[in-house]
Amino acid sequence: MLIYIIPFLKKRDKFFRLFILSYFHFRVSLLEIRNLKLTDSDSTPAQLSGSPRLSQSTISGMDQSASGNDCKNNFCIDKLIAARKSLKLSLEKSRTLGLALEKAGPRLEEINQRLPSLEAAVRPIRADKDALVAVGGHINRAVGPAAAVLKVFDAVHGLEKSLLSDPRNDLPGYLSVLKRLEEALRFLGDNCGLAIQWLEDIIEYLEDNRVADGMYLSNLKTSLKGLRELQNDGERVHLDGGLLDAALDKLENEFRRLLTEHSVPLPMSSPSLGEQACIAPSPLPVTVIQKLQAILGRLIANNRLEKCITIYVEVRSSNVRASLKALDLDYLEISISEFNNVQSIEGYIEQWGKHLEFAVKHLFEADFKLCNDVFERIGLDVWMGCFAKIAAQAGILTFLQFGRTITESKKEPVKLLKLLDIFSSLNKLRLDFNRLFGGAACAEIQNLTRDLIKGVIDGAAEIFWEIFFQVELQRQSPPPQDGSIPRLVSFITDYCNELLGDNYRPILSQVLVIHQSWKQKKFQEMILVNEVLKIIKAVDLNLETWVKAYGDATLSCVFAMNCHWHLYKHLKGTKLGELMGDSWLKEHEQYKEYYSAIFLRESWGKLPSHLSREGLILFSGSRATARDLVKKRLKTFNEAFDEMFRKQSVWVIPERDLREKTCQLIVQTVLPVYRSYMQTYGPLVEKDASSSKYAKYTVQGLEQMLLSLFLPRRERYGSFKGRPTGSKIDNGVDLRRTASAVA
Repeated sequence: MLIYIIPFLKKRDKFFRLFILSYFHFRVSLLEIRNLKLTDSDSTPAQLSGSPRLSQSTISGMDQSASGNDCKNNFCIDKLIAARKSLKLSLEKSRTLGLALEKAGPRLEEINQRLPSLEAAVRPIRADKDALVAVGGHINRAVGPAAAVLKVFDAVHGLEKSLLSDPRNDLPGYLSVLKRLEEALRFLGDNCGLAIQWLEDIIEYLEDNRVADGMYLSNLKTSLKGLRELQNDGERVHLDGGLLDAALDKLENEFRRLLTEHSVPLPMSSPSLGEQACIAPSPLPVTVIQKLQAILGRLIANNRLEKCITIYVEVRSSNVRASLKALDLDYLEISISEFNNVQSIEGYIEQWGKHLEFAVKHLFEADFKLCNDVFERIGLDVWMGCFAKIAAQAGILTFLQFGRTITESKKEPVKLLKLLDIFSSLNKLRLDFNRLFGGAACAEIQNLTRDLIKGVIDGAAEIFWEIFFQVELQRQSPPPQDGSIPRLVSFITDYCNELLGDNYRPILSQVLVIHQSWKQKKFQEMILVNEVLKIIKAVDLNLETWVKAYGDATLSCVFAMNCHWHLYKHLKGTKLGELMGDSWLKEHEQYKEYYSAIFLRESWGKLPSHLSREGLILFSGSRATARDLVKKRLKTFNEAFDEMFRKQSVWVIPERDLREKTCQLIVQTVLPVYRSYMQTYGPLVEKDASSSKYAKYTVQGLEQMLLSLFLPRRERYGSFKGRPTGSKIDNGVDLRRTASAVA
């Protein structure tokens, strides 16, 4: 009966359960009383067939009935008292049982919850016998791969401590452990899918044969589905918890540390260093390179090559920039608007050539070799690309851009020489450029270099061909007013001499040949020589034109003397002079002599005629007449001298030797006649009160005045005209004309 009541009890509250239990024990007590009455001989069935509910009122009624009927047997009362005691005892037992059942309620609830799982566990007993026999083999085959995977997974976690340590302490050991981790992860990657597949197959078998609980199988299928999704997303971190990535990060840091600690800027110890055509040794020790290669092997195996290249380029390009920073390369950033002409940055262009050669032959050469040493096992394209990035980031493009800035500046003749300097620097580095920057990865450097060379050649050729036309254009301009050498003459002669010199002639010839080939023109062996001859002949024609342009024939002679002597003097023994020939040089020397003779004859050579002795008779009777005639002729001489000196004192003969020779010729032409005349006739006017008007100059004073002629403006000094009577120059010598002084 308890079996049927327990489920009912679990569905009721405490009070109702107590009530049911009390009722149950009450019924038991009545049955016991009934049994007692049946054993009493005096008892009747009617007396024992009372109401099934023996309440207190019923017992009282029984007492009253016994009292009213004068029950004769006291034994019946005793029995009733005993029954009441028994009932009370039963009620106590019922209460105790109720408390026990109340405590047993949760346990019964737990049992009820476990019943489905127990039922599921027992269910396979009801499965087909053959299916139960076969399931063991299926389970063993599925669990085997899964167990192997778990074993390897445990081994992976065993490597964690070693891989989280610092690689520098034992790099070979670290790389060995990392390789074991990679092998373990490859095993997991290859076998996790297989293990999952086996587990999915056994679940399908259990499900088809109803050998396992459906809920259990559903939970297991959900777990396997999650594993399958993790496997399919390709994230390796799910297998090792990010251990491999952490180890690779440490290797990258070690790669950077090795590079940084052994990358030292290379100083440019002397200006001549840039001219040394040597190849710099590898800047890193062999042991360090071997470590870098070992690290690269593991990082490349894990698809981290690009990160390695980024680190390498960053460290090495920074090292090259540090080497170049000491050279003070701020001038490379100059723009076209920041300078007026090429001459203002002429010094920078010379430095540019030396600095570029140092950078290419020492810095970039060293990194080119190092890239090859470190990345040689990976492939040519990789290490060439790495080097290209280093060169670009280190500043090679800035060097080339500076050259481009020069080519784009204002065109002027002096720029030709600077362009040839740039071409010479690039030409000396041509083989180095082709070897270092010849790969496809250096396309940007190649293009900028190609543009620079084209700009240099086009610009140099254009300026060179323009020189002849510029000389012709200058023919229309007036010659110098002081008879000095036109700047064009001195510039062109010096300029052509430089172009024909050993430094520039081969470079200019090469430039012109290249330029002609670009224009599909036939190469001419004497193209440079022929053009220079044309230019000098144009200068000669300019001189002839300018000589005729002067209104003063004497000044034109001075101009012609200056130019012809300049050409003879400055071209004799030079490349240009050799090109023009000795006859050409001799011709200019003769022209100088010719114009010098004309100059003396037409100017200072006319002065002695004013001191003629004709008509002067030194007799006492005609002394006054002679004095008047001397005064007149001295006055005429002084006036002619003053006028000629005034006019020619602003003329210039730049060449010192020609100037001194010309002045000496003038002195030799004028001074002897003047000295003789004053020695002979000077006493006639010395005693005259107005002698200073006629004996105006001393011989020494006149000589100094003549020797001061034709000085360049910066060399001129005060006039040597006669001083008032009684005056002396600072050295105390009296320059007044006296008989003793003339003598």
